[in-house]
Amino acid sequence: MSPSQPLPTALDIEAAYVRLRSVVRETPLIRSDRLSTRTGANIWVKREDLQPVRSYKIRGAYNLIAQLDANDRQRGVVCASAGNHAQGVAYACARLDLHARIYLPRTTPRQKRDRIAVLGQGHVELVVGGDTYDDAAAACHEDAGRTGAVIVPAFDHAATIAGQGTLAVEVVHQLGHHPDQIVLPVGGGGMIAGCVTWLAARHPATAVMGAEPAGAASMRAAMTATAPVTLPTLDTFVDGAAVRRVGDLTHRICQHHQVPLVAVDEGRICTEMLELYQTDGIIAEPAGALASAALLDQLDPAPGSDVVVVLSGGNNDISRYAEVLERSLVAEGRKHYFLVNFPQEPGALRRFVEDVLGPDDDIALFEYVKRSNRETGPALVGIELGDPHDLDGLLARMATSRMVVEQIPADSPFYRFLV
Repeated sequence: MSPSQPLPTALDIEAAYVRLRSVVRETPLIRSDRLSTRTGANIWVKREDLQPVRSYKIRGAYNLIAQLDANDRQRGVVCASAGNHAQGVAYACARLDLHARIYLPRTTPRQKRDRIAVLGQGHVELVVGGDTYDDAAAACHEDAGRTGAVIVPAFDHAATIAGQGTLAVEVVHQLGHHPDQIVLPVGGGGMIAGCVTWLAARHPATAVMGAEPAGAASMRAAMTATAPVTLPTLDTFVDGAAVRRVGDLTHRICQHHQVPLVAVDEGRICTEMLELYQTDGIIAEPAGALASAALLDQLDPAPGSDVVVVLSGGNNDISRYAEVLERSLVAEGRKHYFLVNFPQEPGALRRFVEDVLGPDDDIALFEYVKRSNRETGPALVGIELGDPHDLDGLLARMATSRMVVEQIPADSPFYRFLV
């Protein structure tokens, strides 16, 4: 998308709101007792995970596709997506009787791929390749140049942005007044660009805050450079918000409004995913927990203020929960890994358990190798602390033991094989 393209206006967003009313679900705006108690503010959760496609992406995709003329519809559409935008495109094409080719990175969870096929009802063709959203986007643009199909951008198009911005209109209608603050997850920037456009025009007293994954903070990089930049590395765990380069239009809008951004550690996001599941009974994908994780981790709302956090999606594969739990334990300081050289003699492991571990600590991983020499045997040991504040005590007990112990730092590349 060329940066010279016109920006969407508040009127465009209000027209999209009318256009989408018979298609999207007016998702609940629910006061969260857990988040309100933790912060002292009135925290409202906007449940976009309850859309027909389990994310807000249906808003932008349908708004763009519904406005295509007969010639464009005949050409068919193509899109690139990490999974949620693709579901919106698939749903729209099934409703509007269009054909779509959808490009997905290999990191897209199986659950999302299956949902895309179901929602498309035979109107979509999935093409999986590349490691990131940006790889899929490149393949999508090559397809459009070769076939003449219409690209439906996931975020960098005025109609997509306008559709995503309808969320803010809905929030104000449901709340009965404008919130004091709204916290939005940020990937490519479509939703925050649309919401800040409408709120700045209609309710400028509402503070808009963006939350990015720490390993994919592409909007912050763009605003620092005053132009979109390509991140040299990308953590794709928060797949719904892992974008290497934000859009030209979305960046222009965020830069113009100087939208404040926070970067949230992926482990903190995992902790919030577990809290949403265990306390609130909500299944959130990593990007869906991003806004509320930012609220608890870095924001300090005024007591009694009305704050809306957007739960943007619930397309989470249950097989990912083992990794979610692991990342959360590491982030909370409960799980640590060590390389331990045990003396090769009877009772060495028993003494380690009795003399080094605390009464509530647990060995969560033990890989023992006796091939180095006859005197010592190295082992990879994962320890889950009963009290996360007892790490210093554990290290002190290790130092006085006969074992040679090396702690593996949480930022070590070795963690990629453990988490």
